[in-house]
Amino acid sequence: MSNAIGPSLTPVHPANLWATGSRMDIERIFREESGRILATLIGLLGSFDLAEEVMQEAFAVALEQWPQRGIPANPRVWLISTAQHKGVDFLRRMACFESKREELQKIAELEQKLAADDLEMRDTQNDDLFADDRLRLIFICCHPALALDAQVALTLRTLCGLTTEEIAHAFLAPLPTVAQRLVRAKQKIRDAGIPYQVPPKSDLALRLEAVLMVVYLVFNEGYSATSGEALIRRELCSEAIRLGRIICKLLPMQTEARALLALMLLQDSRRLARTDENGDPILLEDQDRTFWDDGQVREGLALVESALRDGRAGPYALQAAIAAVHAQSRDAQSTDWPQIALLYELLLRSQPSAVIELNHAAAVAMAQGPAAGLTLLDALEKRSELRDYYLLPAARADLLRRLERWPEAADSYRQALSLAGSDSARRFLSRRLAEVESKSEGSGV
Repeated sequence: MSNAIGPSLTPVHPANLWATGSRMDIERIFREESGRILATLIGLLGSFDLAEEVMQEAFAVALEQWPQRGIPANPRVWLISTAQHKGVDFLRRMACFESKREELQKIAELEQKLAADDLEMRDTQNDDLFADDRLRLIFICCHPALALDAQVALTLRTLCGLTTEEIAHAFLAPLPTVAQRLVRAKQKIRDAGIPYQVPPKSDLALRLEAVLMVVYLVFNEGYSATSGEALIRRELCSEAIRLGRIICKLLPMQTEARALLALMLLQDSRRLARTDENGDPILLEDQDRTFWDDGQVREGLALVESALRDGRAGPYALQAAIAAVHAQSRDAQSTDWPQIALLYELLLRSQPSAVIELNHAAAVAMAQGPAAGLTLLDALEKRSELRDYYLLPAARADLLRRLERWPEAADSYRQALSLAGSDSARRFLSRRLAEVESKSEGSGV
């Protein structure tokens, strides 16, 4: 068996290296690969906590060795092997300390795997049922023995690399609540002995709701990042769309899977038009629609039509239908806003949500005027669901701006600015705040 530090590095030669072993390179690998590494280790070691600990140790070894020796040809394989050996060493020490026969048997099985298998082949090999390693692991982690929100939160954290803060934002829940949810989910898996096994195809539909929600929330975090410099995290959008395509191939009769893929394609088609040269947001009504991706629009529209024709209009189908109305409109003025407002009403009946109410109010404002939308927003603001959601005061500020109620608009922009997480959103809101403050001063209010 190899030592606890891991397998030997590939000789340092340009053909065998991705890049020099700088700290920045290692941090990039951590962002891109930690979710898959952790999922693989959980399956091998059978413990979230141990997998997380040994993965961190493996990256610590990488930080020590790679700057001098270079990054190996397959960093993920190297890190998994290093962490796996450390996990085996940890289990051996615990077994010797506690004299546990079962632990010793587990160690023997792990050592047999290490001796008999080629790690790189095992890491890249797919089960017959799945064409993608990450999707297989998402289905494994979305276990119906856990509550739906716990399944989704745990999968987002372990496999998709979202931070606890980003997950809390996705659920519109306090950070301590989500952190505790993750702890309880891990504990239930450990105490109940829930296995990390690929479900049979007959059981995939039981896990589909959670899997689609995971993919949807990954896309949303990419589409409108909650923190950092950039508004759009394109790698997350691309990964979510890739997973959506595979789900549609795996379960071709699931119309909501098709609808989700359509929704993501139609939303992502606007990517180039959504930000200016500084990376700051451009509102939908101001976007140059010639920059929208025609190929994605055509594919998305065909999928929407297929999903609505073949099945009941579920939440993803209704959202995709709304995106389709936008995609088929020449500009904001010619958009069928009454139809969008009606679709949001149907969506609210299907899936009550404060965020959907916010979007419905914005559509009503476009269909009936800003005063009608503001009435709905005022009622929503009296409740607490969106208390820390910056888009609520931002939307209210925009409607007040349109009504030329400058001081109130300025107050709402200040509130939105205090809640916004991304740098690009803060820059946009700061410009709008300056505009309405100038108008307020000019009007003598």
